[in-house]
Amino acid sequence: MEFLTEYGLFLAKIVTFVVAALVVISVIMSAAQKDRGDHEGEGELKIRKLNEKYEKLRETIQSRLMSDHQRKVFQKARKKAQKAEKKAAKAAKNTDEQDDSRGRVYVLDFDGDIKASDTDPLRRAITAVLSIADPEKDEVVIRLESGGGLVHSYGLAAAQLDRIRSKGLRLTACVDKVAASGGYMMACVADRIVASPFAILGSIGVVAQLPNFHRFLKKNDVDFEVLTAGEHKRTMTIFGENTDKGRQKFLEDLEDTHGLFKEYVSERRPDLDIAAVANGDIWFGKRALEVKLIDEIKTSDEYLIEACDRADVVSVAYQRKRTLPEKLGLATSSALEHTVWKVLGAFRNQKFQ
Repeated sequence: MEFLTEYGLFLAKIVTFVVAALVVISVIMSAAQKDRGDHEGEGELKIRKLNEKYEKLRETIQSRLMSDHQRKVFQKARKKAQKAEKKAAKAAKNTDEQDDSRGRVYVLDFDGDIKASDTDPLRRAITAVLSIADPEKDEVVIRLESGGGLVHSYGLAAAQLDRIRSKGLRLTACVDKVAASGGYMMACVADRIVASPFAILGSIGVVAQLPNFHRFLKKNDVDFEVLTAGEHKRTMTIFGENTDKGRQKFLEDLEDTHGLFKEYVSERRPDLDIAAVANGDIWFGKRALEVKLIDEIKTSDEYLIEACDRADVVSVAYQRKRTLPEKLGLATSSALEHTVWKVLGAFRNQKFQ
C-alpha cells in the first residue's frame, strides 16, 4: 500500500508539471494567434449523403441473411446496377440533362445547451443551404435536442430557423428526446413537428432564480452597496438587500417575456390552444400530439429513411477548426482523465487482492 501511495504522488507530480507546461504553451500560442485575423478560426462544411448511409445498412443486412450463392448473385447484380447508374449520370452530365423531379432534403442538427452555443454553426449551415435550395421541391429538416436556456440566445437560434421559412422552404423539426422551453421556441418555427413517443415537449414558461447573501454579509458586518443611474437598472441583486418594489418590477419583466414567448408560439402554431399549454408544463410525445404541440409521432430515423425514397437526403454541418490552445486543452483533459483512472485502478486492484 505504501508503494501505491508513493506511486500516486509521483504521478501527481508528473501531471502537475505537464499541466503547467501545457498552460504556458497555450498562453503563448493564444497570444501569438490573437492578431492573425478571424480567418484562422474558420471551419468547414461537412456534407454527407444519408441515402448512401441507409442503403449500405440495408445491403449489409441483406447480404448477411443470404446464402453464399445468393450473395454472389446479389453482389454481381449490384455492381451491374451501379455501373449503369454511373454511365447514366455521366451521359446526363454530358448532355446537360438532369432529373429535376427529385428534390433534396437538407438535414441540420442542433444540440442545445443553456447558452445555445450551437447557434453559430447552425447559422452558417443555414446560410449555405439557402444559397442553393429550391423552395418548390426542397425541404429542410432540423434534428433538434434542447431543454432550453437563455432567452436572448434561443431567440437568436429561433430567428435563424425563421430565415428558412421566410425563403419559402418547408421546414420540419424532428425531436427524438427533448425540445422544451427555448428548444420548443425553435421547434415551433417549423411547418411540421415530428417527435418520438416519449420526447419531452412544451415548458412554455420563463424562470429566473438567484441566491441572496445579504443576511450573511450583514451578520458578519460586511457592507455591500449597489450604485445605479436609472430606477430599474438593478431590480434584484445577489449581495444587496432586495426590496418589494424591485421584486415586483422583476416579476413584471418575467411576465412580459412570457407574453412575448406565447405570442411567438401562437403566431407559428395558430391551431394551438396557447392558454392551455403555456403554463410551463411539459408533455411527452403522445400527449403532446393530443394538445397539438406536435403534428406526428415518429423518430427522426423513420422520417429520414422515408424521405430517402422521394429525395436526395443530405446532412449539412458546419465544424469550426479548433485552435492550438483548444487542442492542447483537450489533450490535457484527456491526459488527466487517463491518469486519474489509472491511479484509481491501481488502488482498486490493491483493495481486491
